[in-house]
Amino acid sequence: MDIRPLDDGYAVSPQIAPEDIAAIAEAGFTTVIDNRPDAEIPPELHAEALRPALEAAGISLVVNPVVGGALTMENVEAQRAAIDSAPGKVLAYCASGNRSSIVWALALAGRRPTDELVAAGARYGYQVPQFRDMIEKLAAQG
Repeated sequence: MDIRPLDDGYAVSPQIAPEDIAAIAEAGFTTVIDNRPDAEIPPELHAEALRPALEAAGISLVVNPVVGGALTMENVEAQRAAIDSAPGKVLAYCASGNRSSIVWALALAGRRPTDELVAAGARYGYQVPQFRDMIEKLAAQG
């Protein structure tokens, strides 16, 4: 399990599998956000296939598929709502963690300094710096 924290309450990872759920629970995550569209993965890894095991471990699942190269404001708003409503730590996953880090940075635009949001994902090699202008634009909109 490759969990990469972006801050104290939010981390990203590559695709999770049923055998990872115990480690996710042990790490104290209360919410998992699935940012990976089911069309990219085999049926046994689909969100609804993972939901029963996550819920049995006391973890809620939010499904917010982010299509590579087609991130929407609806994705950003859904990510923000999931983060805001989480009772504890959040783990978001996609194929590598890249999309989950980008949508997090956009969701927190205006709440945290842009440099901090960009650096959090960039330290893992994620493409957040490419979204600096969009983060700043969203921050300016309030």
